[in-house]
Amino acid sequence: MESLTIEPIFANSPEAKGRVERLFDTLQDRLVKEMRLAGITTVEEANRFIRETFIPWFNQRFGVAPKSIEDLHRALTQKEQKNLNSIFARHEQRTVQNDFTIARNTQWYQLTEQQPVTVCKKDRITVEEWLDRSIHLRLRGKELVYEILPERPTRTKKRIPWVLTTTTATAAPVSSWKPGADHPWRRHIALALVKKQSKNTTFLNP
Repeated sequence: MESLTIEPIFANSPEAKGRVERLFDTLQDRLVKEMRLAGITTVEEANRFIRETFIPWFNQRFGVAPKSIEDLHRALTQKEQKNLNSIFARHEQRTVQNDFTIARNTQWYQLTEQQPVTVCKKDRITVEEWLDRSIHLRLRGKELVYEILPERPTRTKKRIPWVLTTTTATAAPVSSWKPGADHPWRRHIALALVKKQSKNTTFLNP
């Protein structure tokens, strides 16, 4: 409702929603008696009776003509029409694990290396279950790419980066160069060792 800019007004007591409470009272009392008088004994007969007999009678008996026939519904924007599947979905929050996996209902989802948005460990991901039962992962308005794992991933000693980005970084080559014995770094270390040894040396008188 927030995504569609709809403000709900809650009625937290039966007195605040008297019309609905009276409707429930009618349905729970009168409908049961009408089906008993009609000799209904099966679910199929009950559904047919409600659709063909009770609803037309109920609307004719209690229906009220509106004061205005003007449609006051606000038209959806193009963005809202595009995201209706995401809006009318079951939303849950999940945390990205250290191996960039997400768990939901005993199912594990592995985030791929290439993503439309930067993903960090411990990020809070929105898991959307659409009406067609498909699962979609979303972070900061972007839908993430994932793979379904057949089972829970096992621990590994392989180092995993802290961030999944939109591009893959190239590791710099490791240099094998070592400073020589006459390098200033080496001379500084040697001088420090000599000073340390001189402090620890004890001279004895002849």
